[in-house]
Amino acid sequence: MAVLETPAAGSRRKGPFYTELYFQVLAAILVGGFIGHFYRGEPWIAEYLKPLGDAFVKLVKMIIAPVIFLTIVIGIAGMRDMGRLGRVVFKAFAYFLFFSTLALVVGLIVANVVQPGAGMNIDIATLAAGDVSRVQGFEAASQDYTLVSFLLNIIPDTFVGAFTSGNILQVLFLSIIVGVAMALVGDRAEPALNVLSSVATVIFRVVGILMRAAPVGAFGAFAFVVSSQGLEAIQNLAILILSVYATSILFIIIVLGAVAAWAGFSILKLIRYLKEEIFLVLGTSSSESALPALMDKLERAGCARPVVGLVVPTGYSFNLDGTNIYMTLAALFIAQATNTPLGLDQQIILLLVAMLSSKGAAGVTGAGFITLAATLAVFPSIPIEGMAIILGVDRFLSECRALTNFIGNAVATVVVSRWEGALDKEKLRSALNGAPAPLAAQPIEQDAD
Repeated sequence: MAVLETPAAGSRRKGPFYTELYFQVLAAILVGGFIGHFYRGEPWIAEYLKPLGDAFVKLVKMIIAPVIFLTIVIGIAGMRDMGRLGRVVFKAFAYFLFFSTLALVVGLIVANVVQPGAGMNIDIATLAAGDVSRVQGFEAASQDYTLVSFLLNIIPDTFVGAFTSGNILQVLFLSIIVGVAMALVGDRAEPALNVLSSVATVIFRVVGILMRAAPVGAFGAFAFVVSSQGLEAIQNLAILILSVYATSILFIIIVLGAVAAWAGFSILKLIRYLKEEIFLVLGTSSSESALPALMDKLERAGCARPVVGLVVPTGYSFNLDGTNIYMTLAALFIAQATNTPLGLDQQIILLLVAMLSSKGAAGVTGAGFITLAATLAVFPSIPIEGMAIILGVDRFLSECRALTNFIGNAVATVVVSRWEGALDKEKLRSALNGAPAPLAAQPIEQDAD
């Protein structure tokens, strides 16, 4: 049977604390924040530092497609059980639907209790023309991402096009087809499986090399955010920001924590295990920047390779807990700030619209703001021009969305693995308790626990 060794960026031997990636990323964020604050608005930051963050995100996105393709194809081809594949997909989507809807409901409840926009009394006509123009651009973009166009866009134009489009779902679609085909071919596909396993070993080594550039990327990205937005933007909309962050934290600790406890692990230990990736997401405001490392770490923590390969990339498009919390909170914040009354029936309709629109723009860059625009465009009771109110702080809110989405998908993968009986509990316990990740090669198909 073919084997696949996937050395992770975080699997090296422990050294002094300053050699650890999470410490380097955290230090880079702090230094970047100081420089961005004290050199507020300086053009050289946008010219020289911002490209550092952009370049790192591009490097990671470059490697995402082959990581997903190889992981899924090797996992499914080794599974040889199409019934099990169907069960994993069904359980994953059942989980996504329930908790994504719950996140929308939680955001709606918090917005009604806290009422972050109450008393602002903003007149739409007084908003800056430039901000309103940018919002109208987001509204136009959101109209291109209807549910039908989204479903059609899952199918790539060409085989190679799936790898160049930047659409994770196209890679996922192609990977499942190829993996199923190899599983049906059986033993005759073994030579191809061995080749893919060898290529995957190299690709994961590339991931480890790229992760060493994470502090540089986080430094440049965070310096630009603070320099361009400034602390004043945070102060002016502090209640909304605190509401989104507090709600997301409580959702992670209470809701996801309860799910994790049911699955037999601690949410806090999982967060500690993924601290390097979490700091990376914080620095780049992009959960995609940590996707390859997340898949590798979850597999090392005992989750079966086929489950990781299916749940993680799919969850990046359909399991957006942080984005959903933000959507209902931000929508009601705009309504409250512009004195737009919404009854319970209207809020329920808003919730249903958000459930659909959040799927219609899944996988789109800047999806949080675009999905909000799509929701308000379909739900005209709330003036879409009001999005200009939160435009200045959206980058700070995007960090919270990305972090919550990232942690939510990590939890989902472990839970679905346990649900499917494809979780090595001893390996999970060892990984979450801080034991070194194993470097030995693992078989493609993992026995159920």
